[in-house]
Amino acid sequence: MSARRDAMWASLHGSFDLVVVGGGVTGCGIARDAARRGLRVALVEMDDFAFGTSSRSSKLVHGGLRYLEQYEFNLVFEAVSERRILMDIAPHLVRPLGFLFPVYADSRHKLWFINAGMWVYDGLSLFRSPKRHESMDTKALLKEEPLLERPGLKGASLYYDCATDDARITLENALDAVSEGACVCSYAKVVGFKNDAAGRVSGVEVQDRVTGEKRVLEATAVVNATGPWTDKTLALSSQGPKRPLLRPTKGVHIVVDHAALPLSHAVLCMHPDDGRVMFVIPWGEQTYIGTTDTDEVDDPSEVRASAEDVTYILDVIHAHFPTVTLTPDHVISTWAGLRPLISEAPAPGESQEESSVSREHQIVVGQDGLVTIAGGKLTTYRRMAAEVVDTVIKLLRLSDRLPEGLDGAKTDEEPLPGAVGWPIDDDRLQVSRRVQKAAKGLLNETSAALLTDTYGMRAMDVARLMVASPELAEPVVEGRPEVMAQVAWAVDMELAGEVSDIFIRRTQLFFRDRDQGLSGVERVGRYLASKLDWSDERRAASEQDYRDEVALSRSWRG
Repeated sequence: MSARRDAMWASLHGSFDLVVVGGGVTGCGIARDAARRGLRVALVEMDDFAFGTSSRSSKLVHGGLRYLEQYEFNLVFEAVSERRILMDIAPHLVRPLGFLFPVYADSRHKLWFINAGMWVYDGLSLFRSPKRHESMDTKALLKEEPLLERPGLKGASLYYDCATDDARITLENALDAVSEGACVCSYAKVVGFKNDAAGRVSGVEVQDRVTGEKRVLEATAVVNATGPWTDKTLALSSQGPKRPLLRPTKGVHIVVDHAALPLSHAVLCMHPDDGRVMFVIPWGEQTYIGTTDTDEVDDPSEVRASAEDVTYILDVIHAHFPTVTLTPDHVISTWAGLRPLISEAPAPGESQEESSVSREHQIVVGQDGLVTIAGGKLTTYRRMAAEVVDTVIKLLRLSDRLPEGLDGAKTDEEPLPGAVGWPIDDDRLQVSRRVQKAAKGLLNETSAALLTDTYGMRAMDVARLMVASPELAEPVVEGRPEVMAQVAWAVDMELAGEVSDIFIRRTQLFFRDRDQGLSGVERVGRYLASKLDWSDERRAASEQDYRDEVALSRSWRG
C-alpha cells in the first residue's frame, strides 16, 4: 500500500469521528489508537510529521531517573512500564543503552545513596529493565571510560535505559494509522474551527500549504495535539482559555564526531555552574550532548541554538572530561526543541526554575468540546494517546454519536510496522544479513546495518528497490551509507513531500553529515521533482527551504 502525501490530501474530505490536529508523536499515537479501535480518523499536520519537538528530543526512552529525587514515583513507574512496552512493539527503534552515573567526593549524593536509588528504579520497573544495574569502583570505571575526570572520583552506578529515533517512532505510528484506515496528511494547516448551533466544535478548516487550497472537515470530535503550538491552536477557538496552558522550555543538543569524544556508554553529568543533569551519549560515528532547559517565548518554528547554549554545553565536557579539547569548531550540528510543559503558576512572590516544571501531562476538554492534550514526554506518548482516545470515546457516547462495533486498540501488544516479524532473540545482525541478501550485492555491510536500524524488517523492501532500479543504490551523499532507495521509499511509502523531510526526519543526514547533507540537496531535489511532477521553481523552493533549515541550525555561529 502506498502512503504518499499527495494521495492523503486527495482523500482528506468529508466527515470523521475524530480529527487530530498535530502530527507529533502524541498526535500520531492518538491516530493509531483511534483507528485501531475502529473510529474514522483524520490527522492533519501543518508541516512534516515530527517537525517540532518529536524530532528534537534527547532521543531517549527512559524512566526519568532524576524524577526519583523529586518523589514523582508515579511518573517514573508509568515511564518504565512504557519503556518495556516500546521495547516490545518497536525493538528495531528502541535499543538498550548503558548509562554511567559517576560519583565524586563533592557530589550531592554518595555512591551508596545512588545505588539505593537504582534499586528503587529497577523495582519500579518490576525488574524488567533492559539489564540490572551494577555498581563500579573507580578502577573498573576508568577502565570503561578513561577520559573521565579522575580527582575525587569514587565510582559509578551503571544502569540501563533505551536510545531511539524519535522521528521514526512518530512516523511509524502515522504509517500504522494509515494501514488501519486513517487519513493522515502533512502540510495541511488548520486555520480555523467550525462550531455547531450549540457552540461546540464540529469541524476544522484546513489549508493545503503546498497549493493554498482550503477545505472543511466535519468531525464529531477534535483533538488538539500540537505540542508547543498548543496555545496558538487554542487561540483559534472563541472559547479558548484565558491564560496560557503551556510554559515551553528550550532544549538544545550539539553533535560532535565520536573520535573527538569517544565513549562506550552514555554518561550522566552535572553541569558545573547550576548542577543541571546533562547527558553525553555515544551515537555511532557521532556523540551528542545535551540538554539545556531555558524558558522560551519565540515562535516554535524558529527555535534554535544560541552561542550561549553551545558554550553552556561545552562547559560540561570541559568539567567532566578535562583531557578532551572540544571547541565550537568540533560541532557538526545542533538541534533545538521546545518541551510543551504545563504552566504551573508559582505562589505570589515566588519564581519557578525551568527544570522543576512538571513533565506530567493534562487532558483538557474546553467548553466548546475541543479536547487538548498538553505536557508529557516521548516515553509515555502511547499511554497519553490511549487516555485521549478514552476521553474522546466518552464524549462520543455522551453525545450519542459513538459508532457501533468498536474494538480494543491493543497498541501495547501490536508491533509497529518495522517490528512485524522481528526476531524474538533481537538478532539485529541476522536481519542485516538478510537485508544484504535481498539487495543482491548492491549494499555493503554498513548501509545494510543502517537500513536495519532505520526500517526494521521493512529494510528488505527498501533493499529490493535497488534490485529493480540499481541507480537507487547510489549514496545520497558521497562517502555516506545512506542510499537513494531511502529517498524513493520515503516518497512512495512514508508520506515525504519535501527535501527537508528526507534529510531531517526520514534520514538523519541533517544531524550526522559534516556538511549536514548539503552536497546531496540537488540530487534529492531532482529525484523528488521527477516523482512528484514539480516545476523547476517548485524544486528550487524545496531545496532552498532545506538550506534555510541548515542555516538556522548554524546561526549560533554568528
